[in-house]
Amino acid sequence: MGTKYRIDRRRLLAGGSALVLVPGARVSAQTLDKVVFQTDWRAQAEHGGYYQAVAGGIYRKYGIECDLRQGGPQQNPAQMLVGGRADMIMSNPFQALNYARDGMPFLCIAAIFQKDPVILMTHEEAGIDSFEKMRGKPISLSAAGRVTHWPFLRSRFGFDDAQIRPKTAGLQGYMANREAIWQGFVSSEPFSAMQAGAHPRVHLLADAGYEAYNTTIDISAKMVAERRDLVQRFIDATVEGWTEYMKGTDVAAANALIKQHNPEMPDDLLAYGLRAMNERGIVRSNEALTLGVGAMTHERWDRFYGIMRETGVYPAGLDPRRGYSLDFVNRRVGLG
Repeated sequence: MGTKYRIDRRRLLAGGSALVLVPGARVSAQTLDKVVFQTDWRAQAEHGGYYQAVAGGIYRKYGIECDLRQGGPQQNPAQMLVGGRADMIMSNPFQALNYARDGMPFLCIAAIFQKDPVILMTHEEAGIDSFEKMRGKPISLSAAGRVTHWPFLRSRFGFDDAQIRPKTAGLQGYMANREAIWQGFVSSEPFSAMQAGAHPRVHLLADAGYEAYNTTIDISAKMVAERRDLVQRFIDATVEGWTEYMKGTDVAAANALIKQHNPEMPDDLLAYGLRAMNERGIVRSNEALTLGVGAMTHERWDRFYGIMRETGVYPAGLDPRRGYSLDFVNRRVGLG
């Protein structure tokens, strides 16, 4: 989501050697179960809960040695999962529908983000204060955006493919044109724009009816069947890590670990990313408020699939429940 890093594949372990007994957890250092978890991009605040669970010893408390690996432009987490190079990956809801459509033996088992953080960003001076006012205007999109959220925008707001412009790296195009409409993420591009002297106006697609979950966790059906206890412990520890990170009161160790992986990540962007996620309810909103971080429901999945079916992204007759499982979430972990 917009920052650079140098890959570091070293194991990331934190905390003391003693383990605290929790339901379902292993109780000695000799029995730590290793899990390789692959994120989708370079380390940043949007991955903070995973780093919190490592740096705070939460995975260890649940009897897990988490080998947390960051992603990058040359990596495809879905291919790593399919190829057996990762036990679990940070993913997106389209992968779950792809599993269902293609009959693949993989599942989405948690949704850390209740709201997709994707935005369209304009300049305050342009006076564009709604999606409706973007109709007919050039919009800079990534290649991925054209096949994910663009069909929703086209259907919901009457956008036309003729509006699409390629999105270049950096914000030069945005900064050079006060009429620009720029795709980005709520936790990063507005910060960069403000740092460059702009006054960005943020339009979050999730607040306009785009009901996609995001930052999902995917796994093989084989691992679900054979190591359910370990999978449950990993999800519970991850949810606990995210719950703690979003409080923002004890994140120094997690942020230090993020910066160890991604030395180009500045402290002020980490702080901005966390603040933006909290202000916009990216992690804690909707079902997560009553069921806990990572929550998912059949109803929400059905609505998302319905939107994507109506826009032509997925065919009619697909059963989305073949691509996800609710077995490991909605346990109110972190709610007290």
